[in-house]
Amino acid sequence: MPRVNKLRTAPSGGLGGDTVPLPPARLRTALTVFFALDGFLFAGWVVRIPAIKHQTGATASTLGLALLGVSAGAVITMMLTGRLCRRYGSHAVTVVCGVLLSLSIALPAQTGSALTLGLVLLLFGAAYGGMNVSMNSAAVDLVTALRRPVMPSFHAAFSFGGMAGAGLGGLVADGLSPATHLAALTGIGLAVTAVTGPVLLRGGPATPSVEQGTENAPEQSKGMGTQARRIVILFGVIALCTAYGEGALAEWGALHLGQDLGASPGPAAAGYSLFALTMAVGRLSGTALLERFGQTRTLVTGGATASAGMLLGALAPVLWLALLGFAVAGLGLANIFPVAVGRAGALAGPSGVAAASTLGYGGMLLGPPVIGFLADWISLPVALTTVTLLAATAAVLGYSARNATNS
Repeated sequence: MPRVNKLRTAPSGGLGGDTVPLPPARLRTALTVFFALDGFLFAGWVVRIPAIKHQTGATASTLGLALLGVSAGAVITMMLTGRLCRRYGSHAVTVVCGVLLSLSIALPAQTGSALTLGLVLLLFGAAYGGMNVSMNSAAVDLVTALRRPVMPSFHAAFSFGGMAGAGLGGLVADGLSPATHLAALTGIGLAVTAVTGPVLLRGGPATPSVEQGTENAPEQSKGMGTQARRIVILFGVIALCTAYGEGALAEWGALHLGQDLGASPGPAAAGYSLFALTMAVGRLSGTALLERFGQTRTLVTGGATASAGMLLGALAPVLWLALLGFAVAGLGLANIFPVAVGRAGALAGPSGVAAASTLGYGGMLLGPPVIGFLADWISLPVALTTVTLLAATAAVLGYSARNATNS
């Protein structure tokens, strides 16, 4: 495994301005806060999409085109962010992206057309994609320094942050305009970044350092070799297979429960909430699972569990069984994405994180339209079984990567 630099502070007068070593626990707390902030801000934007659709007068099709701005901005920026992390350090890039994400979230509420909405969402997506790559790169370095597989705990913070952001958005949706709500989120984001950012900056650049003189360190600073690239792509495809399920359930889960099983709006909406909750809980237990069973067993068991759960969720004839299936699917998918991205980062540094994240994010984007096409062609329940197929594929690929995971 390529060696990454130890946790250290910037030299006196440098970015951190402090020569006192920073405890890894403080860095872990600060990075956890950034993961939670990322999920909180993104969810806060998502719950205001219906109101902004009405504000801009967008049709369903033009809104869909505008929303592609988030995806395009994120995917374009992700690979660039890997290079920025190698040059400036993932800690510094995380803080800058936190500021940009906080500022850009207020922009959609200021638009009056689908075109301008799409343009500002390019900026929002760029900040979101950059923050995801940089904070995951920082997390990979911290995992290596701690010598504990704590990567899932960071993604649990993202999940809980998203639940908090969605919950707050639901509470204020009737009383606050989108402009006021999103401006408030800007203030919250900037305040959190101002308080937490200095801790990351004092923690050092968190990038491979040639001055440490290992034979493996240059691999990350220069990029990926052929063998590492193949393995990183393999883990990226694993991430894609599981993110596909997240995107599919977010967009189609409630519709399936309401349309095919006759659920009222409340229980139908609870389906995705239950899925998100079990995913967050599963990630909280991810470190213990990895320490006890290793990466390969965690990947394989998670993929198989998610596959069985989604099969039940898609084809169950009654509501409670479908909800149980969604919950099991959330538990199964919980740790696969963080393990895949973490392993890609351990192999190739920020470049590996960027490649795996881009593939994974592509899966989240691919899921909803594929499900929609198949639902029109066959039926929605059968279309949702593609989540089962891809989760099983992730399990098979996880087993095939057993030599790369060293576990």
